Formats: sequence, structure tokens, C-alpha cells
Amino acid sequence: MTRLMELASAGISLLALNLTVLAVGALETYAQPSPVTTFSDVQSGYWAQPFIRGLAARNIVVGYPDGTFRPEQPVQRDEFAAIIRKAFDQPPIRQIESGAVYKDIPANYWAVRPIEEAYQQGFMSGLPGGYFRPNQPVSKVEAIVALDKGLNLTAGTSAATEPTVTPQRIVPQQSTRRATKRPIFLPLAITSLMQPLLIPQAQAAPANVATPSTTEEQAANLKDPASLILNKTYTDAHEIPQYATGSVVAATKENIVVNYPNSNVLNPTKPATRGEIAGLVYQTLAAQNKIEPLADNLPVNQYIVRAPINDQNVQ
Repeated sequence: MTRLMELASAGISLLALNLTVLAVGALETYAQPSPVTTFSDVQSGYWAQPFIRGLAARNIVVGYPDGTFRPEQPVQRDEFAAIIRKAFDQPPIRQIESGAVYKDIPANYWAVRPIEEAYQQGFMSGLPGGYFRPNQPVSKVEAIVALDKGLNLTAGTSAATEPTVTPQRIVPQQSTRRATKRPIFLPLAITSLMQPLLIPQAQAAPANVATPSTTEEQAANLKDPASLILNKTYTDAHEIPQYATGSVVAATKENIVVNYPNSNVLNPTKPATRGEIAGLVYQTLAAQNKIEPLADNLPVNQYIVRAPINDQNVQ
């Protein structure tokens, strides 16, 4: 009887050990799934496919349960915060005040930790009124500014980030003084004889006189190197918000900006798609030597913006 009980006890122990091993194995398999790098809507000919596959291999971006990536779908602020959290490991530069939470981010919100870390690391901030607006699309220029703030891309290009403040102009005062000069009266006969000489000069004068707007624009370009670089690189540079010029210049110099289908068109205020964000994040990691740059023979290189060589050292 004792022998029978010992055999039964040994069998139960062996069964428990087997169940434990199976449970641990299943847990490890679930916790460390193989990254999915292929998606049904991202074919080999899709322009951003190298960026998407490169980030997906590192679990920085993921697809949807139906096997799609939806590369043309706009990226929301909460999703962008989650991508930043996975891509960059930056030390915190600020802390969330005790009890300070965004009014529209519940404690159980799926992206609460990424949003908090994106704030603490300096990438993103809340919006007026204590809101984060997690479902609001991120524009391309907002994404570039966030990457700049979190990674300090503008180090060494601070001169281009500051808006140019033009001193009080003296041109109108000169015009006023000229208008108050005492007139010179000439006899009618002399005036009539000089009329053929005066009229052509008066007609030709406007062609050589710069308008105030032209003068101001030239002065701004001379004082603001950022404007020079942006105007040479992007056909829609005038649409870039003033606060973002320094960030865009820094990102352009680092070959971070990716524009499809025309590398010269930034579309700064347009919502950025998942494919475009993948390009920005991949190029940022490559600029920091944290990921292999794309091969030079890939077609996608034509969409990576290259700053003019003679402007690389402009600050």
C-alpha cells in the first residue's frame, strides 16, 4: 500500500512539472512573438515599403489584426506617441506634476504611458485647456518639430530657429521729408520746353524703385538663413509655420525629411500618413546611427530630401 502511494505521488509530481514547463513555454511564446514585416496592402512596389518593413522588424510599427498596415491612413497623436516610445529611448527632461493629467486621457486609456513619456522626454506637449486631443491627426510639420524637440536636432542651427525681428524702418520717414521740401517754381515757357525731358524720366523711375514689400522680403532673406535653405529646397516653403522653420531646416540637413511623390513639396500642414511617419522615423534613426541606412540603389531614395551642399553649413 505504501509503495502504491509513493508511485501515485511521483506521478502527480511529474504531471505538475510537465504542466509547469508547458505553461512557461506558452507564456514565452506569447510574450515574444515574431515581428510581422509583411502586410497585404504594402507590396514590394509601394514607395514606403522599405521604411515600413525596417521599422516593423523592430516592432516600432505594427499592423492591424486583418493583416493590413493602412499606409495611407493619417497618424493620430496617440499613435505617434506610441511610435516615438518604441523608436527612441531618451532620458526624461521634465516630469508630470503630481495630479496633473490631461482631461481627455482616462487613466485606463491604451496610450496613457506613451503619451506621458512623450511629454516627459520633450517630444510632445498638451494643447491649451489641459487637453491632449489623442485622436487629432498629426501634420508633417508637427511630427518634424516633435522629433526636433525630443532629439535636439537644431543644436548648432539656433540662428535659423529664431524669428527675424526687423527694427523700425526709416524709409517712410525719408519719403515724408522729401514731400515737405520747398517747391521750385519755373517760368511757364521753361517748363514747357523741359516737359519732353521730364516725362520719360518720370515714367522710367518706377521700374527702378523697389517697393517696400520687396525690400522687406530681401532683408528678411538676408537676415534669416533658414528662409534661404527652405526656399531653395521646398516649393511650398511659404506654407511652413514660422515656429517650425528651424526644425525643418535641421531635419532637412540630416536627410530626415521624406516627401512623396515630389521631394520638393513638403505639404507641411497636411496630416501625415502612416507611410510618411515611417519614413521620418526611419530616417531619424538612420541619422543617429541606430539603424542601417537604406541601400543607395533603392527607388525610395528619390523621395529623401537632400539639402543643397552649399547650404549644409549655413546657420
